[in-house]
Amino acid sequence: MVEFQLMVQEVMFWTEGLAAVVALLYYNRIKNQYWKYFVYYLIFIFLAEAVGKWGLNFIEFDKSAFYNYLVIPVQFIFFYWLYAAKSFNRPKLFVGLSLIYVLSFIPSEIFFPSAHKIMLSLNYTLGCLLLMILVIMEYNKQINSSNILDFDKNRMFYINLGVTLFYIGTLPFWAFFEWLKFYRKLSDIYHEIYDIYYVGFLAAIIVMNTLFSISFIWGKQNS
Repeated sequence: MVEFQLMVQEVMFWTEGLAAVVALLYYNRIKNQYWKYFVYYLIFIFLAEAVGKWGLNFIEFDKSAFYNYLVIPVQFIFFYWLYAAKSFNRPKLFVGLSLIYVLSFIPSEIFFPSAHKIMLSLNYTLGCLLLMILVIMEYNKQINSSNILDFDKNRMFYINLGVTLFYIGTLPFWAFFEWLKFYRKLSDIYHEIYDIYYVGFLAAIIVMNTLFSISFIWGKQNS
């Protein structure tokens, strides 16, 4: 199982690179649109994963803190912006959700000290729940759109589906990550559950990045 996990993890990393490359190839077509920031986002995510993968070979740093306090917050805040400020044209909603998410670090640090933790479960769970609200709103918008028959040309359709599969679909894994990590040492059953969830988590990232790439190739949204 370990070898299989490493293989899937490697595929996951390179699908993130592929998404960044595809985004760059389409950059000139969208450089005058807000979609150019999605290109920047995908490049940032790939570079961040590269740092997480190889950075310790060059410089010593806290990998958990790097993801918990930089990479993951950037992910959530970017999608809050893309959905609320751009897709729904509600910048105040973006600001409100971002503030709620950022402020959630306070109780997370007070009641659940992050020392030696791989993931800040409380903070991540709240971030996903806020994102879930936006995902549902986006589905509702697409269903009630006059262009519903052309959903395959809507870039947000692919992005929303990818976000649903990854952030919402893998939420239980990270919400109960510390619990699973502890009990997997005590029982083979929990260890198996953990392994299955982890592979599912990596597979969800692969599918999400594939959908992000498709959003540039098939998506024709010009707004």
